[in-house]
Amino acid sequence: MFNAITHSQIYVLDQDEALDFYVGKLGLEVNTDVQLGFMRWLTVSVPGHPERQVLLERPGPPAMSEETAGQVRELVSKGAMGGWLILGTDDCRKTYETLLSRGVEFTQEPTERPYGIDCGLRDPFGNNIRFTQPKP
Repeated sequence: MFNAITHSQIYVLDQDEALDFYVGKLGLEVNTDVQLGFMRWLTVSVPGHPERQVLLERPGPPAMSEETAGQVRELVSKGAMGGWLILGTDDCRKTYETLLSRGVEFTQEPTERPYGIDCGLRDPFGNNIRFTQPKP
């Protein structure tokens, strides 16, 4: 049977802006950036962990009609698509300060939870991102 999850996907409205945010601000790295003709296959991952990639996909054909893609893009911009990305960190507060200094806007500051410390932000398109420092 299955032995890994290799890719997950979130919708972005502009892949170049997504690269600037996910790579330039969050510090992820590009795994694949290929024009396939009908779409751009753009994936990022945590540095040193290419086995788990996130596809930064712009909604559109051929996966959906242009009409549906327009509706999806509208929902993405409202933060209503349920796109979540949860990242791990060894030091939530330090990561928060680093990203804050890079201009990242947060929806929640680092907060103690039963499972550790986490905080929240949104990407430029409305997708929810959290990063967590698990309890030892």
